[in-house]
Amino acid sequence: MSEFTLSRRQVLAGSAALLASTALPTMARAQAPAKGGRLVVAADSEPRNLNPAIVASNGVFFVSSKVVETLAEASYDGKDGLDPRLAVSWEGAPDGLSATFRLREGVKWHDGKPFTSADVAFSALNVWKPLQNLGRTVFKDLEAVDTPDDLTAVFKFAAPTPFQLIRNALPALSSVVPKHIYETGKIEDNPANNAPVGTGPFKFAEYKPGQYYRLAKNPDYWGEGEPYLDEIVYQVLPDRASAASALEAEEIQLAAFSAVPLADLDRISKVPGLKVVTKGYEGLTYQLVVEINHRRKELADLRVRRAIAHAIDKDFVVKTVFLGYARAATGPVPTTDPQFYTADVPTYDFSVDKANALLDEAGYKRADNGVRFTLKLLPAPYFNETKQFGDYLRQALAKVGIDARLVNNDDAAHIKAVYTDHDFDLAVGPPVFRGDPAISTTILVQSGIPDGVPFSNQGGYHNDELDAVIAKAAVELDADKRTELYKDFQKKVVEDLPLINVAEWSFISVASDKVKNIADNPRWAVSNWADTWLDQV
Repeated sequence: MSEFTLSRRQVLAGSAALLASTALPTMARAQAPAKGGRLVVAADSEPRNLNPAIVASNGVFFVSSKVVETLAEASYDGKDGLDPRLAVSWEGAPDGLSATFRLREGVKWHDGKPFTSADVAFSALNVWKPLQNLGRTVFKDLEAVDTPDDLTAVFKFAAPTPFQLIRNALPALSSVVPKHIYETGKIEDNPANNAPVGTGPFKFAEYKPGQYYRLAKNPDYWGEGEPYLDEIVYQVLPDRASAASALEAEEIQLAAFSAVPLADLDRISKVPGLKVVTKGYEGLTYQLVVEINHRRKELADLRVRRAIAHAIDKDFVVKTVFLGYARAATGPVPTTDPQFYTADVPTYDFSVDKANALLDEAGYKRADNGVRFTLKLLPAPYFNETKQFGDYLRQALAKVGIDARLVNNDDAAHIKAVYTDHDFDLAVGPPVFRGDPAISTTILVQSGIPDGVPFSNQGGYHNDELDAVIAKAAVELDADKRTELYKDFQKKVVEDLPLINVAEWSFISVASDKVKNIADNPRWAVSNWADTWLDQV
């Protein structure tokens, strides 16, 4: 592969050169996208595995969703909130035992081989169900995928599976990989996991560790006239504070996923030629939660958990930690979800007096030094906000006599401590709500989850009544009844507090004014960017 080098202030000049031969007149450009150009984007991490069919996470999707496509993508105005991608239609059987997908004709893999239903069947049975971090739950009852022809895939389930769930899972959980590349050898060790081959508008071109990922235009993409860009380059900028200066210096043109710190947004919004975009993350709502280890005697007492809830000033957290770019959470389903959310749940107003009274009632009197007991508090290291909230929580608990001692770990050590070793009392976590409680939310409170599963209930919490609601919703085929069950689920979670939902937030994009078609779907940052283009004057 050719060597690619980013030099200071040459990014936009390079884009202009690429556009020169295809530039449209000024009037036409206002109505039709310009073709060509190189979009340079800030990347604050380097995923070890770039296969989104195995690792369904935003860090992987950010790069790989342009290369590896899903059956459908989230949409602001499409039917059922979806737009077709590799599938053009989908239908669930009334008995919940099958789902039929009609696939797009004339699609090719990046190596020229034809895309067929065999690829969908292979991906579902050999990757999503046994290997994917989220799909192994959603597709647990998938027993076969029939392929009566090259453009039809019929999913067969051993137990009734709500089509509402399958449909809601498509944007995040249905990345299709090529059977002919993965069918030989161990899937987890396939070199394509780090140099993916897909059907998307861009091909994976090269990766320089610590420097950049480069994606190149797929000239044989199925989307007519797409993609508009010639290249996408992800410049590795692990220090988020450097993204703002890189935008101002025109070294990059886009910083997504709040790569520009919230504290810099007011200033950066006033810089000529840059725009702050809050839209395009509605399908990626993050939730700030306090995870609780119920093995700890004090925390197994509901009065103590409710005291902790009363000790947290959610409005203060929204204003100071998130600088207003968040909302106070009411429960395990975010307010942004129109399908499942309910406000009909118990509330815990901020009250130090109520917290102290509950702790006294539970029998945990203050010692002479004012401390009732000591807890080990582990903030997740992924975002500045989770770490800042950890500092706040320590101070808030001190006011009610709980000595919370911070333990700050790196990513790997945090996941091991919380989800494998259970070496925590409280942890600050940022789970993502992915459009359906069964995809990544119920697992946070459901009992019986094996040790070592990240972002799951590893606090030892067990509630038969709550488990029964989760189990019933998992097989309820009537969409309205299923929605009502999840509203009951929210009430029970907030009543018993297996964890405490504090805030919910989406991300912010900062981009050059020249970057067009930003945020045109609810998962824009992790969608394929086939219609994104650069305007050069």
